[in-house]
Amino acid sequence: MKSAVSSSLFFHSKNLLKPNPLSRLESLFLPKPSLRSIVKLPSSSTTSGLRSISSSSMASSFKPEQARVPSALPLPAPPLTKFNIGLCQLSVTADKSRNISHAKKAIEEAASKGAKLVLLPEIWNSPYSNDSFPVYAEEIDAGGDASPSTAMLSEVSKRLEITIIGGSIPERVGDRLYNTCCVFGSDGELKAKHRKIHLFDIDIPGKITFMESKTLTAGETPTIVDTDVGRIGIGICYDIRFQELAMIYAARGAHLLCYPGAFNMTTGPLHWELLQRARATDNQLYVATCSPARDSGAGYTAWGHSTLIGPFGEVLATTEHEEAIIIAEIDYSILEQRRTSLPLNKQRRGDLYQLVDVQRLNSK
Repeated sequence: MKSAVSSSLFFHSKNLLKPNPLSRLESLFLPKPSLRSIVKLPSSSTTSGLRSISSSSMASSFKPEQARVPSALPLPAPPLTKFNIGLCQLSVTADKSRNISHAKKAIEEAASKGAKLVLLPEIWNSPYSNDSFPVYAEEIDAGGDASPSTAMLSEVSKRLEITIIGGSIPERVGDRLYNTCCVFGSDGELKAKHRKIHLFDIDIPGKITFMESKTLTAGETPTIVDTDVGRIGIGICYDIRFQELAMIYAARGAHLLCYPGAFNMTTGPLHWELLQRARATDNQLYVATCSPARDSGAGYTAWGHSTLIGPFGEVLATTEHEEAIIIAEIDYSILEQRRTSLPLNKQRRGDLYQLVDVQRLNSK
């Protein structure tokens, strides 16, 4: 634009220097040309149009659709827009039968209060320790007596016609152990099984040392599942620290991320809520977490504070560290509102970075 203006002004200056007998009369009787008429500046409406074209062109040059490989899926229409979720923060003991019965009662109570989706804590049927995992592990695929915890979840979900994100339990497959979350539909069928991808191996001197890898094997597959209450991405505890997993779920069209977890007394106060809000805000979706209740006399002390976070990073419902059942409303219509106000998906810089969903890419 700058070069065009200079050229135009130079052209008119040359004409004015030419001898012209009428020039004196013209200067007296004809209106003087304005800068706008000389340079032909665009009108305000034209300027607005140029800005729109420029913005569109700029967005196109940023290639936002290439920031996800394969391209992000559109957010699917959920089976229902509003429903209640129940977060069951349970006390866990060394008595497995008691833990199963206790969880069953909590699920029934949550359903009686209107919950259509119920989330249980991480490792709710067993103490959280490497010594306990092999003892309490179940053969989930065998079902029945080989997996009394999941048998209960299946029976209750069908009877109450609700969806259950079954926290996690130790799972045995041959000579391997996994930290596994089972999702049961309202028909009582096992809809998905997520094995904890990122194992909890930390060493904070003077605070806490825990190595899940001493007994557990890491899962190898991200888990996203379509349910009667929407498309849900699953992670377990330490999985929440890895934003790439949440980003993959968002790119696959998740409405909600569920993380059963048992953060401890060192990382819990600092990171538990922070990470939940970050995952929700970055991906503009709901995040729900569920922890065991705190037992100060246990070998591993959980932080508690089960929580529901909204797509703007707002804390919608939470609790302290005691046993509790939280009932809160999820409204999926808010997802589109937030994404329209902050259109992050249209503003990503695919020309600078990409997130590759290896599983989807390889399945093509």
